[in-house]
Amino acid sequence: MSRRFRNVTRIGPVQVASSYDSRGREKHTAVCTAPRCGFSADYDSRAAAELAARTHRCPVR
Repeated sequence: MSRRFRNVTRIGPVQVASSYDSRGREKHTAVCTAPRCGFSADYDSRAAAELAARTHRCPVR
């Protein structure tokens, strides 16, 4: 399934974006863009996704 992301912001190496799921509900995603990190998570609120982005620490150095 292809999602159209909007309102994309960057907090350090983590990008936060909003999209709609298959049922039309708004979801917020936080994804780390560092190589080999692999962190990504979906949240129901934008605040939760931004908090995850601010507190994320990459295990890869």
